[in-house]
Amino acid sequence: MSFQVTTESVNVPLIGERRRVDPCTIVIFGASGDLTARKLIPALYHLFESGQLPTPFRVVGFARREKSHDSWREELRAALEQLSRTKSVDAAVWQRFAGNLFYCSGDFNDSAAYGRLKLLLEGFGDESLKQNLLLYLATGPSQFAVVAENVFQVGLLHKWEDGADHWQRLVVEKPFGRDLQSARLLNNDLTRHIRERQVLRIDHYLGKETVQNILMFRFSNAIFERLWQRETIDNVQITVSEKLGVGSRGGYYEEAGALRDMLQNHLLQVLSLVAMEPPVSLEAEAIRNEKVKLLQSIRPLRPEDVARQVVRGQYFAGAIGGEPRIGYRQEIKVRPDSNVETYVAVNLFVDNWRWSGVPFYLRTGKSLPLSASEVRIEFRPTPHVLFAAREEASMMPNVLTLRVQPNEGISLAFNGKVPGTNSALRQVQMQFNYTSEFGAYTPEAYERLLLEAMAGNATLFIRRDEVESAWKIADAIREGWGAKPLTNREFYSAGSWGPVAAEDLLARSGHAWHDPQPSV
Repeated sequence: MSFQVTTESVNVPLIGERRRVDPCTIVIFGASGDLTARKLIPALYHLFESGQLPTPFRVVGFARREKSHDSWREELRAALEQLSRTKSVDAAVWQRFAGNLFYCSGDFNDSAAYGRLKLLLEGFGDESLKQNLLLYLATGPSQFAVVAENVFQVGLLHKWEDGADHWQRLVVEKPFGRDLQSARLLNNDLTRHIRERQVLRIDHYLGKETVQNILMFRFSNAIFERLWQRETIDNVQITVSEKLGVGSRGGYYEEAGALRDMLQNHLLQVLSLVAMEPPVSLEAEAIRNEKVKLLQSIRPLRPEDVARQVVRGQYFAGAIGGEPRIGYRQEIKVRPDSNVETYVAVNLFVDNWRWSGVPFYLRTGKSLPLSASEVRIEFRPTPHVLFAAREEASMMPNVLTLRVQPNEGISLAFNGKVPGTNSALRQVQMQFNYTSEFGAYTPEAYERLLLEAMAGNATLFIRRDEVESAWKIADAIREGWGAKPLTNREFYSAGSWGPVAAEDLLARSGHAWHDPQPSV
């Protein structure tokens, strides 16, 4: 069974609707890193291929290693051949695209290197290419303030004023600090010479099609928006599961853990979109205001609450799909007695009129059976009076599932009569799938986010107070854990759905986790 979705256009503004994209130069600091080759250049190439980049434009890579323009282009071409979302790279398109790629070598702490960068930009001739700058910090967080200070000192970064002819913006990758204190210091450093609205903090989850569609789905469909509240919804589950272990990121994970790496940003961002109040308009600040209000409405967690409402876990050796997996403590750069969590589950409550008393269950983990992200909204059951006397009747709750990845889509589960002479009930599904319905390729998250950054649309980026509100929640959990070691009920086998303690977390309220299913 499937939804019938018409393709008739409706003349309403889109959430995050793009404005005109001016000619500009994108400067990637940390251009030799994995992010540039795997995500940024492929995204820019596909935007160019589809005619969505401005004319003219330039991309400048800035990194410590010595390279020529041509050698950097060759490296990127080789990477694109492996990582392109299309089966092959069009040689003619690449040649035109590569003519806009340039490289500048220099250490992030070397002020002279930024002078060379400025000279390179001045050589582009077009005033927009010299002054409309998207400065992408694809570096470690410790370099954010250093780069921002140096580009300001050489005159490549200015405080934006209303009505200005040109613009500069800083794009910052997570992590945005490691706790509330460091996040505040980082935010102060980034906004020392520019305004907050010039800082675009990327969370790639906000670029995913289904995440973007959450607000459209909620606020453009009366049949669902009227049900989106405590009187009809029993509980909400948000799951982000990862099949892979930490792999080569063991050193990073020893510092971050699942709480900092995933829950503080990805999961809380999805929660804020699912549960926020209707914004007064579709403007970026109106939407971001409501997201912040939602995060600030989450009931604070005291240490004693953490013991009841939060579970952490760590995977040990197991198997996924018949393939053996080592445990976290056997991963590269991981301490053999590490107490770092690779799994976290939390029961949060939103103390406002709409959601009072409704539990929100969030979980994420490594080395789980499959990689999937979904939001599961379970509605309150109907009274069983009509069916209580019928043994064959099996009443299941109505469930709305928003699948973020893979195979983005929406499903609605409800009860239907099984054909035959008895009155047996069975849960049936109505499915909506983006690919089967619309056919066209759904842009990858970085394609959308880069285009929005060039257009100056901040809707899909995270504001300072959002970051700090999320860190307050994460810090409270970290404080509640303290130095307590993991217990036996908090370890889980690779290939399972998490520790036994996570099942206990929901069982206390009469609920159970509903695991994502493999895509058909």
